[in-house]
Amino acid sequence: MAKVAFLGLGVMGSPMAGHLAKKGHDVTVYNRTGAKAEAWVAAHGGRAAATPREAAAGCAIVFACVGNDDDLRSVVLGEDGAFAGMEKGAVFVDHTTASAEVARELSAAADAAGLRFIDAPVSGGQAGAENGVLTVMCGGEEAAYAEVEAVVMAYAKSCRLLGPSGSGQLTKMVNQIAIAGVVQGLSEAIHFAKRASLDVEAVLDVISKGAAGSWQMENRGRTMNADKFDFGFAVEWMRKDLGILLAESRRNGARLPVTALVDQFYAEVEAMGGKRWDTSALIARLER
Repeated sequence: MAKVAFLGLGVMGSPMAGHLAKKGHDVTVYNRTGAKAEAWVAAHGGRAAATPREAAAGCAIVFACVGNDDDLRSVVLGEDGAFAGMEKGAVFVDHTTASAEVARELSAAADAAGLRFIDAPVSGGQAGAENGVLTVMCGGEEAAYAEVEAVVMAYAKSCRLLGPSGSGQLTKMVNQIAIAGVVQGLSEAIHFAKRASLDVEAVLDVISKGAAGSWQMENRGRTMNADKFDFGFAVEWMRKDLGILLAESRRNGARLPVTALVDQFYAEVEAMGGKRWDTSALIARLER
C-alpha cells in the first residue's frame, strides 16, 4: 500500500480520497477549509495537514482535485505548495479539469524539481466518484503513469494514458464537446415529444434501444422529462469546462460551432437561476 496525499476535498475529491483509504492506502489530506479535512479524517482515518507541502511530505503519490488553473497553482507551487514538500521521484497526479497549458507548465516545473507530473481529469461526476467508477484520462510519461495506475483504479472503472503532458486535459475537452451536443439533442427531442403529445417515457424506452441511445438518455432522459436537475455535474462547472476548451479551440484552429452555441444556452440556464442545476437542465430553457 502506498503513502499518498490528496489535496482538495470537494464533491469529487472527498469520495475519491475515501476510496484510497478503503483500499488501505496511508492517506494524508489537505483542504483549503480545514474543517472539511478534519471531518474527512473523522470518517476515514488518516491525517489532515495544514498546508499542501506538509501533506505531500514523504508521499510516493500526491493527488489533487481542485477548481481551476489558479487553484491548482496555489496548491502546487510556492513555499507551502506540494512540490516543495515532495521527495525526488514522487509523482503528482492532478484530477482537476484544467487547461492543457497549465498541465504542461506544471509538468515542466515538476521535471525541474526532479518530480513527475500526470494530468488526469476525470469523467463520471459526483455519482461516479462516490461509486468508484470514474473514467480517468491521463497525460504524461509512461514510467510515471505505470507507477500510479493501480492506485488510481481505487476509484476508477477505466484509466488510460493518452499521450504526453496535456493529453489528459485535451481528452477531457473532447469528452465535454461530445456531452454538450448530446444533451442539447436530447433536450430538443424530449421537448418535441411533449409538444407532439407523445408518451415521453414510452418514446425514450423505444428509441434508447436503437441508434439514438446514449448514457445521457438512459440516465437523464426521464429526469429531464420530470424537470428534475439535481443529479451531479453543475451547469456552472460545465461552463468553466466549455470556456477552457473553446479557448483551446481558438489556439488550435478547431471549429466548434455547436459547442459554442450550447455554451450560450447554458448561460441562459444560469440566468434562469440554474447555476447549480446539473447539465441536463438545458431542456429548461426550451420549456419556459
